[in-house]
Amino acid sequence: MECGGVLPGLSSNAAMLMTDIQLLLIPTPLAAWSKAQFSQKSRLPMTGRFKLESQLANLAAMVAGCCMGWTSPTLPYLESTKYIILTKGEEGWISSILALSAAIGPFPAGMTANRYGHKKALLGTAAIYILSWILLTAAKGAGLMYVARFLFGLSIGATFTVVPMYVGEIAEDKVRGALGSFTQLLCTLGFMYVYSIGPYVSYISLGVACTAVSVLFLVTMLFIPDSPYQLVKRGDREGARKALQWLRSKSSSGVNKELNELQVAVDEQASQKTSLRDLVATRGNVKALILSLGLVGWQQFSGINAVLFFSQAIFKMSGGTLDPSIATILIGVVMFLASGCTPLLVDRTGRRFLLLTSAVGMTLSQGVLGLFFFLRHIDVDTTNIGLLPVGSLIVYIIVYSIGFGPLPWAVMGELFSPKVKSTASSLTASFCWVLGFLITKFFQDIVDGLGTHSAFWMFSVCCGLAGMFVFFLLPETKGKSLQEIQLLLEK
Repeated sequence: MECGGVLPGLSSNAAMLMTDIQLLLIPTPLAAWSKAQFSQKSRLPMTGRFKLESQLANLAAMVAGCCMGWTSPTLPYLESTKYIILTKGEEGWISSILALSAAIGPFPAGMTANRYGHKKALLGTAAIYILSWILLTAAKGAGLMYVARFLFGLSIGATFTVVPMYVGEIAEDKVRGALGSFTQLLCTLGFMYVYSIGPYVSYISLGVACTAVSVLFLVTMLFIPDSPYQLVKRGDREGARKALQWLRSKSSSGVNKELNELQVAVDEQASQKTSLRDLVATRGNVKALILSLGLVGWQQFSGINAVLFFSQAIFKMSGGTLDPSIATILIGVVMFLASGCTPLLVDRTGRRFLLLTSAVGMTLSQGVLGLFFFLRHIDVDTTNIGLLPVGSLIVYIIVYSIGFGPLPWAVMGELFSPKVKSTASSLTASFCWVLGFLITKFFQDIVDGLGTHSAFWMFSVCCGLAGMFVFFLLPETKGKSLQEIQLLLEK
């Protein structure tokens, strides 16, 4: 009889290894941050150079995916080879310390980006990534691994704060959601990269392979300009003009209008001082804060961490012979493919439709998972429905990845006024990291106390409530400029 505790087929080691898989879906501010302090309607197709520049910046998300997925192939390797001997407690902190420091990272990253520009902030982030990989690769014990993982968390928090801001400032209104969604895609690519090579190479070789991705990110950032908005903000109007010419493929005179709009936006921001009080100073900001915190909160209560925590066990209980490491790669492939659909859909179907579809799909799939575990709880033979949890898991990951995975962050970037955008993003990202850490940390206690089936049914109810939250409270932002969205929120 199954009535809580670790599920049959899931060793404590395997459970621990799922922690970093969970982290992929905790804080991905995929944030299609809108153009910083201005809005405009553009006729430039998505084939503009700003698309290339945004994807080069999104290499940071791939590095983040490598960092978060590293423990999955590495911890079993260390246990089998004794290359580094770790206790279970040390393994737990190596996995979870990243989430704690990632909650801190957005704040210094936001301040650095505002003062020195997004490009310099990303260059600094790349340097910390490289240093962290060097420390981790050279580690011979838990102490240095703690330091490296803590630095990883700071860099990841910075990545998911600065990259969306940068992409949003160079993107155009009609493709803002699509470009922002690519961050999730690159992050899942980082997971796939580590999952694919990690089980088959040594500890040092994996570290070198991940360091190479970080170096590639650093090198590419050296050759792309800062956002035009940041250049104007620093008084480099001529540099902003050249950046706009490159991004828009226009002549010098062809970017005059946009350059003037940028100058007006910068002048307006310079006359305003931002504080935490500004987050609740207007009706629009209060509504944006409630909506943003609500979306990322429901994202975590959707049970994504729980689903991934038991993914290996679910595959084993299906009665198949699929190796757990192959099953994990399959999870990564499904997430990658599903995330790849979001950029194609988000600016066509709208945010609300995808979020509602995601909520309904998660409610049903979590309910089915709960039913499966309830049948096991009452000793019903589940041999003939062994594939049911696997199918439910795949459906859940697909609908999560096209909706509540990336879109809470994309919507967040569109809701806040320019004056509070940086502060609000840091606060929301940190809230999500902390909440994700707590749910991950205490999920096993819920299973022990109430049973696995009850936990999944609770998550199913939360997914249903998330759908109601979207249906009744969230306005559609598809195709709207920042000014239009702000007017909508002020009503």
